[in-house]
Amino acid sequence: MPATPWSTSMTLDVPIVNAPMGGVAGGALAAAVSRAGGLGMIGMGSAATVSALDEQLTHVRGLERPFGIGLIGWGVRSRPALLETALAAGPALLSVSFGDDWPWVARAHDAGCVTATQVADLHSAQRAVDAGVQVLVARGAEGGGHGRPTVGTLTLLTEILDRVTVPVLAAGGIASGRALSAVLATGAAGAWIGTAFAACKESLLPDAARAVMIAAGDTDTVTTRAFDVALGYPWPATLPERVLRNTFTDRWDGREDELDSAAIDVLHTAIDEQDYRVAPINAGQGVGEVRTVEPAAAVIERLCGHGG
Repeated sequence: MPATPWSTSMTLDVPIVNAPMGGVAGGALAAAVSRAGGLGMIGMGSAATVSALDEQLTHVRGLERPFGIGLIGWGVRSRPALLETALAAGPALLSVSFGDDWPWVARAHDAGCVTATQVADLHSAQRAVDAGVQVLVARGAEGGGHGRPTVGTLTLLTEILDRVTVPVLAAGGIASGRALSAVLATGAAGAWIGTAFAACKESLLPDAARAVMIAAGDTDTVTTRAFDVALGYPWPATLPERVLRNTFTDRWDGREDELDSAAIDVLHTAIDEQDYRVAPINAGQGVGEVRTVEPAAAVIERLCGHGG
């Protein structure tokens, strides 16, 4: 797998970044990806706390390889200590996404961090560049988890590459060597990959969820707000999440205003019992390429081998 100017500047062996998936991409996964030559990212989701971040940072202390941290915009705004803790850890890259407040950019630059943010259209890409963000993550509609499902990955990537001069990482549906080669050939500085790493043995995903992921196919995902509404998560309506379809989404997707206490109780019980016939699993449309539970290093080797 050839390096790119950006991956070389970040002292990476391969132009691969694991997406900072909240509740999935912890310190163990980040360390494994970084040791394998990529950029491992610790993800802090919408319910992030300083203590949770501190716990995951124990895995990357003394790593002697670059790593990164991903935060949510409103988490940084409402819990400033998250940003302080993240910067004090010395990440090579800090990503803050899903927000339109930019003071964190200068703070990160002052701390010596490269800055990144996810964007879903050309307008948001230009706003980020104008704010001083150094790396854009072009997150296409195929991607798992939260995001604006407006434009597909390749279309978004090419549109942004034509308009900006900063490095652009491609995200969304990249779970095979062929997909990785395609975005690099298009001009991406690297790939921001979530679903392919989610089932790794180093991730925070429960074993039962891994088993469901590796059994899923490319048509088994749906974009929905059902879980966010039922669980009271503060994600706006413009940022639904792509998850594996199950009985809960079949019944409640598009009917979120009809959710009642009984349905919500069933969901909480399913989450506690790891019953993924009801509980959510975030996954992108590349999930059909995730066929086994394997170490992160094996995923990187497979992605760089140009195979399926």
